[in-house]
Amino acid sequence: MKIRSFLIALSAFILFSVCAVNAQTRTDVYAITNARIVTVSGAAIERGTVVVRDGLIEAVGADARVPSDARVLDGTGLTVYPGFIDALTNLGLQTPQPRPQIGGQPAQQQQPQSNSNYPTGLQPEVLAFEQLKGGDAQFETIRNAGFTTALTVGRDGVFNGQSAVINLAGSSVSEMVVKTPYAVHFTFRTIPGSYPASLLGTFSAFRQMLLDARRLQEMQKTYAENPRGMKRPDADKSLEALFPVLSGAMPVVFNANTEREIVRALDLAKEFKLNGIIAGGQEAWKLAPRLKEQNVAVLLSLNFPKRTASVSPDADPETLETLRFRAETPKGAARLAQAGVRFAFQSGGLTNINDFFANAAKTTENGLPSDAAIRAMTLGTAQILGVDNRLGSIETGKIANLTVVRGDILGKEKTVTHIFVDGRLFEQKERPRTPATTDGTTPAIANIGGNYSITIEIPGQTLPGTLALIQQGAALSGTMSTEMTGTSPIRDGRISSDGFSFSSTISFGGTQLEITVTGKVTGNQISGTIDSPQGAIPFTGTKNP
Repeated sequence: MKIRSFLIALSAFILFSVCAVNAQTRTDVYAITNARIVTVSGAAIERGTVVVRDGLIEAVGADARVPSDARVLDGTGLTVYPGFIDALTNLGLQTPQPRPQIGGQPAQQQQPQSNSNYPTGLQPEVLAFEQLKGGDAQFETIRNAGFTTALTVGRDGVFNGQSAVINLAGSSVSEMVVKTPYAVHFTFRTIPGSYPASLLGTFSAFRQMLLDARRLQEMQKTYAENPRGMKRPDADKSLEALFPVLSGAMPVVFNANTEREIVRALDLAKEFKLNGIIAGGQEAWKLAPRLKEQNVAVLLSLNFPKRTASVSPDADPETLETLRFRAETPKGAARLAQAGVRFAFQSGGLTNINDFFANAAKTTENGLPSDAAIRAMTLGTAQILGVDNRLGSIETGKIANLTVVRGDILGKEKTVTHIFVDGRLFEQKERPRTPATTDGTTPAIANIGGNYSITIEIPGQTLPGTLALIQQGAALSGTMSTEMTGTSPIRDGRISSDGFSFSSTISFGGTQLEITVTGKVTGNQISGTIDSPQGAIPFTGTKNP
């Protein structure tokens, strides 16, 4: 009897263990039914089903079967798009941490250690992957806008480093990364107080580095074949990072907007047979035939030029050239498409991410077909980034990155209702609403998005910092950075008709402090108060151009 009881108990324990393991390893399964499905790779399905399992698209079609273990989402009145891709950003990157404060002097930013023979800013070997940080919260605003994937790379230097394609969710960096590295990025800028100090010098420096890299590659190959009697070539990680660029295995992305910059980039790409890509490309349409001839793609900025001068009788009139530039830029996408140039849309530093889709709609108003605009944010982008076998369209076996929208993504009246990233569901949180006035009308919401240089008035000293504010309607996100506290993400951000507020957690003296920031923006000036457990301190600042 005891043996029988023991066997029963053992069987129950085994059954419980198996169930527990299954519960731990089981992933969520979803079925979006009765929805319009824009596959991009084929015809749209007017009423169909998408099944998601284990982070992948298991089935899609008008007659796709709904699994018995699926959580069903009724998609009546909704449209399912492939997750939208921002083709060039700085998302997810950490900033260098400050050194400890010494002798009451402000801390200096700590530069990453490098064994390069070249100065900071001329180091193409810097990997975005090594600067990424994990965590879902940092991407909440851009995810809520409809994005699931981005190409990200550093902001600084002539060489911005090597970019990575990331999904916009994941507790760890390894969960986020889709492809690394993707390309070396180059910007026409100078290095203050160092060489190159002119744009012509910048271009010459890149060309010389390519020549030196080619020579070093040949020397290393010869030495590897027969080292005897030959001096060992010096190791140079910066030049060696250009080896795959010279072979065409890795693209080089030129950040170039003007016709002159683009011509120089195309000349260099042709001379060294580079796999070149233009980023920004506001005047790329002027060189569309040559871009097509050299098979150079464009990561086209949707940060369209706007009037910056005050509209008043005393304001200086804008030049004809400025007016023409602002009028012609939204037509660029259609002209590139007509010439057969491959292109993808990127945000280009937009301060209000909702302008991405609004400006994409402007390209359709200026001649670009709507399906081409959608493709430039999905499959067309994935093809340029070399991840179209995994992303960019709604097909069986691809990563389940999906954006579910009520309305047309290119229309004015639309709402993103659900986002799937790697098969994980992110349901939209209700956006903060601005309370109605006493007469029942809704006041205007202040436009505060942008990057600000601020000064915090700490008793006895001042602390410089930056605020990067991203506005989505009445919601506010972004980061707050100072040399003493590093960079901290904004949370619970709210915008009213005359100001803003947000919370954040900062690291100070080895302690985590909760702060609340309130302020207002008047023209290009920002001011407010930072409340912490140690008291309230004021700050002021100016919006950066």
